[in-house]
Amino acid sequence: MLWRCFTISTKENLINEEIKIPEVRLVTDEGEMLGVVKIAKALEMAQERDLDLVLISPSAVPPVCKIMDYGKFCFEKEKRAKEAKKKQQVVDVKEIQLSCTIGEHDFQTKLNHAHRFLKGGDKVKVVVRFRGREMRHTELGADILAKFEKGCEGVGTAEKKAVLDGRNMTMFISPVKQ
Repeated sequence: MLWRCFTISTKENLINEEIKIPEVRLVTDEGEMLGVVKIAKALEMAQERDLDLVLISPSAVPPVCKIMDYGKFCFEKEKRAKEAKKKQQVVDVKEIQLSCTIGEHDFQTKLNHAHRFLKGGDKVKVVVRFRGREMRHTELGADILAKFEKGCEGVGTAEKKAVLDGRNMTMFISPVKQ
């Protein structure tokens, strides 16, 4: 006699003849505990009900098996995963690059972009790049980042203060939660 789902083999849950444990704790499809039984008897009971024997908890002592429709079990599991993914909120990190010699109008334009990103729910990574001899004056970059942070008040807060990393000084700003 052929078993349904016999060819399907998953790493997560062993089913039917794939289970090589001598004794298991058996649970029926209605949720009734039948206690510890031999694997042959458990397989026989699953076959009588035209269902599959699925190893649910292999680490328990003795391991727990449940009599259920394996195809339906996989479908429900996939459905729950999709629902969890829908509820998950994805936060992008947008990067804004500045220089030490940025003009006031350019600075305001970059600040407006940051406001738009923060209102959209995204985090903003602000980077000041130092070129050549500008590395001697990193305090100018820190001043620009402090000014940028002050300009983002009310819309975002500095999650991570300005940090010098190589030739770049970076700061992260996250949106204010309403």
